[in-house]
Amino acid sequence: MIPVILAGGTGSRLWPLSRKNFPKQLMPVLGSEYSLLQETVRRVMRLPEMGRPVVVTNEKYRFIIASQLQAIGVEPESIVLEPVGRSTAPAAAIGSLLALQSGGNPDVLLLPADHYVQNVESFLACLSMASGFTENSGLVTFGIVPDKPETGYGYIKRDAGVPDSSGEGFFIDSFVEKPDLARAEEYVASGNYYWNSGMFLFKAETYLKELDKFEPEMVRCCKGAIDKAHEDLDFLRLDKDSFARCPEDSIDYAVMEKTSKGIVVPLDCGWSDVGSWSSLYEVRDKDESSNVSIGDVMLEDSTNCYMHSSERLVAGVGLDNIAVVESKDAVLVSRLDKVQDVKKIFSRLKKDGRNEYESHTKVYRPWGNYESIGKGDRYQVKRIIVFPGQTLSLQKHYHRAEHWVVVKGTAVVTRDDEEMVLTEDQSTYIPLCSVHRLHNPGKVDLELIEVQTGSYLGEDDIERMEDLYGRMYQDS
Repeated sequence: MIPVILAGGTGSRLWPLSRKNFPKQLMPVLGSEYSLLQETVRRVMRLPEMGRPVVVTNEKYRFIIASQLQAIGVEPESIVLEPVGRSTAPAAAIGSLLALQSGGNPDVLLLPADHYVQNVESFLACLSMASGFTENSGLVTFGIVPDKPETGYGYIKRDAGVPDSSGEGFFIDSFVEKPDLARAEEYVASGNYYWNSGMFLFKAETYLKELDKFEPEMVRCCKGAIDKAHEDLDFLRLDKDSFARCPEDSIDYAVMEKTSKGIVVPLDCGWSDVGSWSSLYEVRDKDESSNVSIGDVMLEDSTNCYMHSSERLVAGVGLDNIAVVESKDAVLVSRLDKVQDVKKIFSRLKKDGRNEYESHTKVYRPWGNYESIGKGDRYQVKRIIVFPGQTLSLQKHYHRAEHWVVVKGTAVVTRDDEEMVLTEDQSTYIPLCSVHRLHNPGKVDLELIEVQTGSYLGEDDIERMEDLYGRMYQDS
């Protein structure tokens, strides 16, 4: 069984913690030390029949994902970089084509990277049982047994027939879009409907044959993207021209709603797609007043609230059914039953070109991270961390000069034709258009303060001459 993990989404409904450049699947939003991606991989790797994972993502997240997998001791079969997003049906085809390269006709387990599972043993037992259906060319989707009427999920209606006696599963009657409350109540009362989890299990060849039956152009483009793909460090870059021509569609629409091989297997494991702050409220531990408090929070005379502090004290008095999520540069305040609409704020931020849609004040890079700690009309101050042994690109800027002050560790600085070593409390100046590079030769993090001055301080004011990480875009 080959797990194919889909890890390219932006997680707009968990703004302001989830941003375009650092979305929810890369964050430890459940209170553990692990991100949602790490939790997903650790969960499935407990099955002895599980092969090394294939992770499908995009350019921006590649180094963070590689670092997070390394941190949990998992070596992926491949980290696949999609040049453009084409939804889940092409991603499943890419995963299936790669799975076939390992030999035989393995099961492919297609999973989003950002789900929560409370009862892991039940989840894994269901996976093992469902694999019996794939031997008979079944395309399995996992339907979550609903514990309440939910209007935020699509539903799967089961057929009266059963595929065989090898396990608990039903032929699929139909997929249903997100219902209103009255219809959701009818679905739950009938016992014939399940929440659509977006998780699938199938033989690689079975999926590709069915996809070729309904979307032959999609299969052709995915094969071309694999055939012309190239290795880039530890990543597999799909061919951009081939993949860009691929039709965009979900696996539900492209295959599952059309095939006669679809099977829904009921799954009851305390599942959540962690798709909103209200979803997080449901799965987190609550106090005696049914409040969830994360970070430095004080509440008085308040009930049924979700309070999340990242940087400072968040206090609430006389609140009910309220969500407050505080980050360094943005605060969300909403009724808890209206938090789904935060995606409208996300869209407005994007439309207005505001940085709060895209990045946190701390930005992660393959060599470390930087954080903006002050900004004015013609200056910006950053705190930069360079991990041991890592090196920034050889670069220059056309609109800004930089002053570097080492706070901790040792820095090897290249500035035009000279190289110097700086230790704590030492500093240097990088003039406008000077070619420069920063390297940490030590065994501890290098920390420095960078003061930028100039007429333009955007991250796209950079020309790279050399880069150890093969970065293709200026801001990556």
